[in-house]
Amino acid sequence: MKSSGIGGQAVLEGIMMKNQDKYAVAVRKPDKEIEVCVKDYKSFAKGKKIFNLPFIRGVFSFVDSLILGMSTLMYSSQFYEDEEEETKKESKNEKNSQKNLDNAFKEKSESVIMTVTVIFSVILALGLFVVLPSLISDFAKKKFEISSYTVVAIIESVVKLILFLLYIILISRMEDIQRTFMYHGAEHKCINCIEHGNELNVENVLKSSRLHKRCGTSFLFLVMAVSIIFFIMIPVQQPALKILVRLLLIPVIAGVSYEVLRFAGSHDNFLVKIVSAPGLALQKLTTKEPDSDMAEVAIKAVEAVFDWREYLKNFEEDEPEKRLK
Repeated sequence: MKSSGIGGQAVLEGIMMKNQDKYAVAVRKPDKEIEVCVKDYKSFAKGKKIFNLPFIRGVFSFVDSLILGMSTLMYSSQFYEDEEEETKKESKNEKNSQKNLDNAFKEKSESVIMTVTVIFSVILALGLFVVLPSLISDFAKKKFEISSYTVVAIIESVVKLILFLLYIILISRMEDIQRTFMYHGAEHKCINCIEHGNELNVENVLKSSRLHKRCGTSFLFLVMAVSIIFFIMIPVQQPALKILVRLLLIPVIAGVSYEVLRFAGSHDNFLVKIVSAPGLALQKLTTKEPDSDMAEVAIKAVEAVFDWREYLKNFEEDEPEKRLK
């Protein structure tokens, strides 16, 4: 398996694929046609050498991914908002000036909504997976008179893992999320198809694995695992100070997790398999088997930003028996 360097994300009825300085969003519209939008990828960390240093680059890569993910998700949703608007009867007396005002305001309002959504999502995640486990462990410490910091830290870690798994399981049961997870599977299958040296077509994509070591799900699990190690190694007894330290360590944890994921994505040895195994297992919840229409959307997104034919010409296939796995 040879890393292609491309990555992506499932969006509403579609897929975003990114390669170097370009990204494409392919969406299956309500009329069943596939709309493909290609744009330049503008990272706020681009051109600054310090942001590309190991452990530092992971923090800014995560922020970039969060912003890009939100913007592409909003882009995909507009096709279904437009469809709903078209089904409504428009007033015959509607003025053109009002339409122009709505169009001019739309872009700015979407930017504001995206910013608010990102901030709210980050605060919610911090509250659910950092603050809440810390408060619960402190409550257990007082309730059961636990004197060992290590035991309290282990309780906090267990609570954090349980909350994370419950969150994944609950959202995976939602009908709309299940379709998104199917597109998530199509995204992985496309990348696996290419990286195992196979021609990119619907048949080969559907035969490929829906699990991938560079997945964001694996990154989130690594963040959880690395945070547990850090929190056990850095003892802080005072509750308020402990939460503050937890929050301050988040960039460090994200940086370390990114480097581990980056290494795992380009290596395939026994240790990497052990480290990757929990994240791959979790992907069985966050990815579902896609249908052929979804695979077609994924292929369109890949082809808009990546020359897979040229890639296959240079592909060094050392283990042919691993194709289409």
